[in-house]
Amino acid sequence: MESVDGLSIKEHGVYVDVTFGGGGHSKEILKRLGDKGRLIAFDQDEDALGNELKDDRFTLINENFRYIRQFLKFYGIRKVDGILADFGVSSHQFDKAERGFSTRFDADLDMRMSQKNTISGFEVINKYDFETLRDVLFKYGDLRNANALAKSIVSAREEAVIKTTAQLKSVLQRFLPKPKEHKILAQIYQAVRIEVNQEIVALEEFLQQTPELLHKGGRLSAISYHSLEDRLVKRFIREGKFEGEAEKDFYGNVDVPLKKVGGLITPSSEEIKINNRARSAKLRIAERL
Repeated sequence: MESVDGLSIKEHGVYVDVTFGGGGHSKEILKRLGDKGRLIAFDQDEDALGNELKDDRFTLINENFRYIRQFLKFYGIRKVDGILADFGVSSHQFDKAERGFSTRFDADLDMRMSQKNTISGFEVINKYDFETLRDVLFKYGDLRNANALAKSIVSAREEAVIKTTAQLKSVLQRFLPKPKEHKILAQIYQAVRIEVNQEIVALEEFLQQTPELLHKGGRLSAISYHSLEDRLVKRFIREGKFEGEAEKDFYGNVDVPLKKVGGLITPSSEEIKINNRARSAKLRIAERL
């Protein structure tokens, strides 16, 4: 598992899996830890609690990873040896029809990664004004016809509330030519999901905390699934910020807290055959200077 390999795990180190999900990465990390090692995992989805691992070295925290520093401090942890993040929607979320994440099922417009969220897909589709909805579709879904899509949604909801994913698909049917239907729907779902869960804001807040949490030589291993995420991870590793150029010291040397380890890692054709969802995955690894 290259993402876990990238952590270069120390037998008695302290590690964090900020996207526990089904527990696959956590299980692999625990295999490589000794008796004195420790693993803290985060997942904001209440369903993930059902996958909790029975291991004295393991702690699962039911919170968003944007609060990583706060909760590590609560558990008496100031510094860690590695952090693993696998962004996006986990397989168990995609596979539960009622969560509304997948284009394969008809379900309520939910798309919340945590049931604590006050905003769901329903609010985004039915209550956002035209301009805000258009911007969400354009920015988070990379939809060039976001203007027309938003107009159609706003017009349709004046006639009847859009409650389900099937109703949303019906409203936008004329924008879904058969050869590209799945791809365009996936972009629309992605845009709404990112807005509902404030994924980009959470990602930025998380990344900004990683340098101070990692020991010198500690590793960050991050898997992204779309260009918005990957661009933020790449820029933060390279520049130490999300906009503008990296800070420089008195001598003009770039002063950033992380350095990249190796190049961009993408899944092999064999991996994609086993798990088609991995096809868009991009893994970047960085080390604390």
